[in-house]
Amino acid sequence: MTMPQDTATSRRALLKTGGLFAGALMIPGAVSAGMRDASRRGAPESLLPDDFFNPSRTPAAQPAIASATVQPTLDAPGVNPQLLQRALAALERHGSRIAKRDRMAVADFSAGSNTPRFHLINLESGRTVSKLVAHGSGSDPAHTGYLQRFSNQNGSNASCEGAFATADYYVGKHGRSQRLLGLDPTNDNALDRAIVVHAAWYANPDMIRERGMLGRSQGCFAVGESELTEVFERLGPGRMIYAAKV
Repeated sequence: MTMPQDTATSRRALLKTGGLFAGALMIPGAVSAGMRDASRRGAPESLLPDDFFNPSRTPAAQPAIASATVQPTLDAPGVNPQLLQRALAALERHGSRIAKRDRMAVADFSAGSNTPRFHLINLESGRTVSKLVAHGSGSDPAHTGYLQRFSNQNGSNASCEGAFATADYYVGKHGRSQRLLGLDPTNDNALDRAIVVHAAWYANPDMIRERGMLGRSQGCFAVGESELTEVFERLGPGRMIYAAKV
């Protein structure tokens, strides 16, 4: 199930322009023109949130909306309450680096890969849509279906723990993908490691029927091929993914 390891050269080639995206998301409520242009090239506009290319949207409006939508006592059905509270705390902690705070994703790696554990949460209503997601082969060397450990090390092929800011879309070896910026010491190598959101055959539901679990990624958030468009539409650039075990 494990995909072949990329060479350092090819992985770094995909990330040549990654630095400008990190700079853009460091600014509250800002999305740089460079990120918008790269995102246009990496994915059809229909895959992006409705207002992503809206020229009338002003950066100043975003923080006010964001602060009003976060609910510390949010009830999101199907999401572990302890993990949800940790995710909300991370959203507050990294608020200046998260441009949009109306929705977020929580990856509950306490659950097995045969369980929909990638929770896409509306922070205004608590409405949640949950998807299957694979973890890294380095996090589950024996392929038990359960994440055993996290790692932030290059070459580990493991999933990493913490808060991520979603960045631009691009088309790479796994097709349509989305770069992620690691915001914590436990995942701040994510961009260099090419930890991204992408689709994969080994994350499709039929893997569970055949093997009882999903295959493993190289640390990326790999979702089913038929689920990727919805994940991109619900998450989009400038929001947070929080990954952890409780």
